[in-house]
Amino acid sequence: MLSTVRRKLTALVVFSALAALAMLPILWWLTHRELLEQVHVRVPAAIRGFEEELDDDVTDLDVTAIAIAGEHDAQAALAAGDKAALDTIVQPFRVAYPDLDLLFFAPDGKLLVQFGCANPRPQMPQKLAKATHLVLAHGCELGENAPVAIAIIRPLADAGFLMVCLPLDKPYFENAQHKINGELALEVTNARTHGGQRYTEFATEKFPTGGLATATTHPDVFVTDSTWALATFVPNAVAAADQRVELRFSAALDVSAIKRIVRHHLIFAALVVLGTAIVALSIGWRLASRMATALARVNSAMRRLEQQEYVKVEAVRTGDELEDLAEGFNAMVDGLRERDKLRVTMGKYMTEEVLEHVLAGEVELGGKTLELTILFCDLRDFTTLSEKKSAQQIVALLNEYFTHMVDCVMAEGGVVDKYIGDNIMAVFGAPVSRPDDARRGVRAAVRMRAALAKLNESFVERGMERLRFGIGLHSGEVVAGNIGSLRRMEYTVIGDAVNLASRLESKTKELGTDIIISEATRERLDDSITTELIGEVHVKGRAQPVQIYKVGTLSTSST
Repeated sequence: MLSTVRRKLTALVVFSALAALAMLPILWWLTHRELLEQVHVRVPAAIRGFEEELDDDVTDLDVTAIAIAGEHDAQAALAAGDKAALDTIVQPFRVAYPDLDLLFFAPDGKLLVQFGCANPRPQMPQKLAKATHLVLAHGCELGENAPVAIAIIRPLADAGFLMVCLPLDKPYFENAQHKINGELALEVTNARTHGGQRYTEFATEKFPTGGLATATTHPDVFVTDSTWALATFVPNAVAAADQRVELRFSAALDVSAIKRIVRHHLIFAALVVLGTAIVALSIGWRLASRMATALARVNSAMRRLEQQEYVKVEAVRTGDELEDLAEGFNAMVDGLRERDKLRVTMGKYMTEEVLEHVLAGEVELGGKTLELTILFCDLRDFTTLSEKKSAQQIVALLNEYFTHMVDCVMAEGGVVDKYIGDNIMAVFGAPVSRPDDARRGVRAAVRMRAALAKLNESFVERGMERLRFGIGLHSGEVVAGNIGSLRRMEYTVIGDAVNLASRLESKTKELGTDIIISEATRERLDDSITTELIGEVHVKGRAQPVQIYKVGTLSTSST
């Protein structure tokens, strides 16, 4: 089962791959837009091409009508009904513009002569406007199969009229189809013959007539076996004419080749994205596995470290911060192992609170002035006792004695500064000063008295001599800090207050009491500790006498 980290890393890689795959719809949309852009460019271009062609042909229509109608010979020939003369006149125009049909009508509108029509209309269209273009359902001819035409009628003075037609027939559309490189269709709406319904008049061979029902002037894509770009339009030449029938043209371009190119681009992009996603998943899976393994090892080692098992991490060679993390973790383990060794060692000399203060590096090098209480405790007649016992017995005795005494000191938050033979020096207020340090020191001394009494009971039961001690306490300013050489330092306190405490301890033997405190210490106590004034004594090194007290018991509430 995958680890949580591995699952998360894998999910991240998968998400990135899915994000890449999510680009496919966007790519499809972009390629479709590219197709539509091609459609929107090519279809209007084809329409413009057809309109320009039609405009040219309508211009030819106008030129022919104006030129023939303006000739006096044409007017005379029409008036005389001379078909041969008219044929001679129109021959150059028929050669130049073979698509045009020409019809000559008498002043009453009856057909006299025509050129180009298979089945010419016998009567000229009614309600004519001079020089107006006409859009006629069947142009210059009769019959349902006659094509739509654009026509213009010009009068030839009083001789009659000339009607020139441009049939929009199959040859015309096939010629235009080749020029625009697309397909064309023509739809007609004729109210007279089809009840106002639109029908397809003509469409080139490949025109997708199925798209006519939904075609609009806006180019759009229509799909059959091929893909077509389709749009409808009404040329300007038609829109400006007198429309006897309504015409709608449609242009269609085969964009299948463009679509194939676009599709190939899309497939290529999809393959690139898919390949990239697969490679990303493969590499991501490997990276996720290596990272998860590295983190799992660190996590396992960390949990064992919480159980005080100082194990190191076997680093996974990732060449990145994870490898540095493992190395850093191992360095931390070494540091914690050393710290715990130091804690165990120093814990034998000071309380946990003081130990934390020291380990936090808050003890200033070179010394700091503090106000604290110093306690000196010395065994009585220890030299005589030592003469009666072996060195091993003396060491065992001192270890047992020190164990009980130090427990009392540490129970009150004191720090054992040093052992001087059978003498104990302890301080209350270094390196952490508290407002009740004096009270703590005196309480520790009373505890030591009780502990020694209990210890002596054990000694008597074992046939050993009783021990006696003397304790002196004094409170005052000292210098606390690391004192010694660069190679060997010791955290201790020095000053006059230390010397006075040592002198008071010496006075206990002369005064026959076990605990003596100075006036400075007595002033810092409360009523929970009973004391009795001894008086003033002179101590070595001081010109002024020192007022001292002996210590009684602790009140019930303070024990």
